[in-house]
Parts: sequence; structure tokens; C-alpha cells
Amino acid sequence: MSYTPVAADVAKLRNQTGAGMMDCKKALVEAEGDFEKAVDILRKKGQKVAANRADRESTEGAVIARVNEDNTLGAVISLNCETDFVAKNEAFIELAYELAEMAIFASTKEELLATDFHGITVAEKLVEQTGVIGEKIEIGAFERIEGPFLGAYIHAGNKIAAITSLSAKVDGADEAAKSVSMQVAAMNPIALDETAVSQETINKELEIERELLIKEGKPENIIDNILKGKMQRFYKDNTLVHQAFIKDANQSVADYVKSVNADLKVTGFVRVSL
Repeated sequence: MSYTPVAADVAKLRNQTGAGMMDCKKALVEAEGDFEKAVDILRKKGQKVAANRADRESTEGAVIARVNEDNTLGAVISLNCETDFVAKNEAFIELAYELAEMAIFASTKEELLATDFHGITVAEKLVEQTGVIGEKIEIGAFERIEGPFLGAYIHAGNKIAAITSLSAKVDGADEAAKSVSMQVAAMNPIALDETAVSQETINKELEIERELLIKEGKPENIIDNILKGKMQRFYKDNTLVHQAFIKDANQSVADYVKSVNADLKVTGFVRVSL
């Protein structure tokens, strides 16, 4: 019996990729409901689907990023709930901020949940709040980062937050780290640079682009050279230091950071979104 996608799944794939409804439906049928496969099928047919996947289905909550006083330790967490009404509640957001401050000093989500929170554990506090509010309250994402100098950015509405690490504490580092974190939040890079992109991602990209070039009738002897150029473009679009800087598209993120200080580099980032 063949797989028939329900309308909600088709809509989800459309939101995730931007492809047309009928194309999404056909891709899901061909992939027998596997979303990752369906995305690859769309791309192999020439659909302009973003290489770094659109964020998965949203849940409600607040995403908060915090760094310690000397800007060397940071954490981003999402405190999840069930409705937007609760997510916008002042007390809920305050709790998210307090938990994010505690997350700076916890190495894992499990350690954070076991941390003391005014006489009870964080896990117990979340159970207590679930009872008080009447909605399931839990910590979803947990990301932690260390670096020579960190800066954070929380997007308006508390749905996306990021922290960036720079190579040194220099004049202007504060503004630079925040600006690059804003870049991370907005552009969702898949890695810091080309060396940090997984081989699996590279292989998948090469396979998709090769199939498209063959379909276009490009001669086999020039495909490898074309693929090199395609991958350079892929790294420019999808890795943080090579992306065009959102505040000045004439320079890359790496160039922007160098303009602050000739020796300054971006050394890492974390990002969480709902």
C-alpha cells in the first residue's frame, strides 16, 4: 500500500523548504514520509531549497543567552511551554533568564536540572511550575560555550538567541561579538568555516549538485571543476566567517571582525531557536 501524505505533513515540508505544495506532496510520496529524504528529492529536482534546513516545527517558550562577568563562559537555553500566552508572561521570562544564568556553570542539561534552585532542584522547580501554570514546562535546548571573549544576542520576542566567541578581548570586542551573534541568529550558519563542515554534509551537497549538472547536460570532464566553484559558493553562503556581513554586505564576517582589530578572529558560536 503506497504512502499518502496528510495535508499537515505537506504544509510542514512547504514551510521548511519554500517549495510548492504539489512538489512537496510528490516528494513525500517518493520518500515514503521521510522528511530528510523528501528535502533531498526536492533539491535533486532543482528546487531552491536552503542547504541548512529551516528550523524544525516551533514549540512555544523563551530562548535566552547569558554570559558570565568576564565574558569567558556562556550558555543558551530554551525554556519551553505549550502556549504563546505563557511564553510572553513576565514571570516565565524571568525564570528563563534565571535558569540561563545558572546554565553558564553547568556542563550539561542534566547537571543544570540537578542544580539547587532556592532549596529544590531545577527539575523540581519545573514540575512545580507545570502544576502552577497548568502547562508542561521544560528545558528544551541547552548549549554552552567557552572562549577568550564572548558576546550574546537575543532576538526580539525571545525566539532565537546566539553567543559568539572572539579570539581576544580588545577595544570594540563587545560590539563585534554582539554583531556577529546577531549574524548567527539571523543567518543560521551550519559551521564556523569550511573545515568545520561535516564530510557527510559535503558529500550530500556534491551528490545533489553533480546530479543537477548531469541533468543540465554538462560534459563529465568539466563537472569536477564546476563542483569546486559550487562548493566555494556553498561555504560562502553557509559558514559564518565567509558569509556576507548582515550590517554591510560588501564585507564578510571575517573581514568585519578584522576591521575591529587586525588580529581578531571568530573562534566559535552557539545558536538556539524555537
